[in-house]
Amino acid sequence: MIDAMPKVKRKGKGVLAYLKENWDLYVMLVPAVAFIAIFAYWPMYGVLMAFQNFNPFQGIFGSPWVGLAHFERFFGTPTAMRIIMNTVILSVQTLIFTFPAPIILAIMLHYCISKRFSRIVQSATYFPFFIATVVLVGMMHLFFSPSVGIVNHALEALGGQRIVFMADAAWFRPLFVGSRVWQGTGFGAIIFIAALAGVDPTLYEAATIDGASKWNRIRHIDLPTIMPTIIIMLILSLGSIMSVGFEQVFLMQNPRNTEVSEIIATYVYRMGLMEGRFSFAAAVGLFNSVVNFVLLIIVNFIAKKVSSTSLW
Repeated sequence: MIDAMPKVKRKGKGVLAYLKENWDLYVMLVPAVAFIAIFAYWPMYGVLMAFQNFNPFQGIFGSPWVGLAHFERFFGTPTAMRIIMNTVILSVQTLIFTFPAPIILAIMLHYCISKRFSRIVQSATYFPFFIATVVLVGMMHLFFSPSVGIVNHALEALGGQRIVFMADAAWFRPLFVGSRVWQGTGFGAIIFIAALAGVDPTLYEAATIDGASKWNRIRHIDLPTIMPTIIIMLILSLGSIMSVGFEQVFLMQNPRNTEVSEIIATYVYRMGLMEGRFSFAAAVGLFNSVVNFVLLIIVNFIAKKVSSTSLW
């Protein structure tokens, strides 16, 4: 016991000395910590609105409590299941097509013989990420216009009929998913290109000597090497699967495709800001966030058990 006391003191002095020596590093963290605390944690007290009949004049702490009444009201509406299913279907379809696309592009660029051509392709696929959502939807309206759109001109030239793509409910999901793939593939490939750059070249040399084909090198060297990165990105994607992009869905939405385009995010916007039902909208939004949180925990647990790779 007597010998342990000096060790504790030395450890304490070591920590204080380390903090004193590296104080500038912790000062650099202050803006990031303050940003997260102010814009991520402080607004979380607003979830109390979901359990109240919120009155702007009474405030959050003065509004009357109603418990789970708003949740019961939402799940009791005939449109609740349709909105949830629209969100799930659109999110799953987006994940299925947008997640593997960057991996495929990264592998293709990794094996590209011409580095100049590889850089050109990478830049061409990277630029669409910086196009604003409102500009992207405007381009879609122009390209798929029934009167001046190049797509309908091509269909007519091939003997087909013009289609009002943007007002057809059957085309809403393909157009949304396709545009997300086009806009995000190049940017998403960056992290996988960086992961492939860390592959040991001697593995390729040994595989080439053994007569391994390019497909076998991809299967037995590249994919196992970047698998931890793939798993982490998949966990993050599945953790936000219910948070499909609000801006693009809202801009593409119209009365003719509302049946498939009405998702939780647009429903919350309409209920909360347009109709002034703040507490009801907060309850629906909280339900969406809880589902995302639960999915993140479950997927992270499964990934840790299966592959020993996880977020925590």
